[in-house]
Parts: sequence; structure tokens; C-alpha cells
Amino acid sequence: MAELLARITSAELTEWMAYEQIAGPLGPERLDLLHAITAATIANTARGKDQPPYEPRDFLPRWDQDAARPEQDWQQMLAKVKTLNAQMHGTDTRPREAL
Repeated sequence: MAELLARITSAELTEWMAYEQIAGPLGPERLDLLHAITAATIANTARGKDQPPYEPRDFLPRWDQDAARPEQDWQQMLAKVKTLNAQMHGTDTRPREAL
């Protein structure tokens, strides 16, 4: 973590973490679509003739599982960000009047 924070700011890391929570893993781990296509192809070869064909989306993982959580107000979200920032030894760069 220290090496990572030496290369990017904690704010940028937090943004990438949030993006990955919504979009799924970045980089080579993003092979989920390729595997979903393969899984759909295999499943379609084994399905019965009276069954509808499988689609790749039937096998894609849902990355945004937290979307079903109740909405939070901005104070709750800010408290969570402050906690994460403190855990990663980040710096609060907001102007003093915002603190």
C-alpha cells in the first residue's frame, strides 16, 4: 500500500476503488465477458430443444451488488469517505472552511 500511495494520491485511489465497485475489476481480470460467452456456448450445446437459448449476460457476474442498499444522505457518505481516508492515512485537501 505504501508503494501504491507513493505513486498516486489517496483521492485518486479512492476514485479508482469506487469505479471498480461499479464497473467490475480492471485489467486482465476483466475477462468476465469472454468467459460468459464461452459459458453460454457450452450451456447452449447441452440445453434441450424446447429451452430458450442462453445469452452471455446470463453468465455475467453482477459487480454492483451494493446498488440494493438504502440510499444514504450526504452526511453519511462523507462520514464513510472520512473513515476510508483515515484508514489509508490520506490527507483531507478540502479548504479549511469546508471542514
